[in-house]
Amino acid sequence: MSNLNILEFPDPRLTTVASDVEIFDEALKKLVQDMIETMYSARGIGLAATQVNVHKRLLVLDVSEKQDQPRVYINPQILSSEGEQDHEEGCLSVPGIYASVNRAETITLRAQDSDGNTFEEQAEGLHAVCIQHEMDHLIGRLFVDYLSPLKRNMVRKKLEKQRKVAAKEAEEHLVI
Repeated sequence: MSNLNILEFPDPRLTTVASDVEIFDEALKKLVQDMIETMYSARGIGLAATQVNVHKRLLVLDVSEKQDQPRVYINPQILSSEGEQDHEEGCLSVPGIYASVNRAETITLRAQDSDGNTFEEQAEGLHAVCIQHEMDHLIGRLFVDYLSPLKRNMVRKKLEKQRKVAAKEAEEHLVI
């Protein structure tokens, strides 16, 4: 298993629409395990394949208190939704940025597991938010797309500044 590289906003690959997973093999199972390991290593609660530059309809999440109950959703579809909730969201692809996003309170979805078995489940609260957030990645959408153009541009500039500062600090600490 290995940690995968997480793409960061405004990388254009994050806007790629994912295609359905059609082959359920050992390579897919390895990808799922690598994504789970990457999610935990990055201290996230969800990760979509798009975020690791794999444009397949696959996401993993773990909203459990102890972070010991990873879930896998392949080719997910929301069948129904109810209610509304505003939730403060962050994203591994938009580090250090948080914003309130309005999502459905409860969703019913259908997906497949890593063996290709179809299942349906109902999710609510944070679990529902996380699924909706990660499913947005599969259609090339990030939570910052819910923000006004002005706020989105401010996020872009803040991240660019953070990257420049980090690059300069890394350069200053090079040892030969």
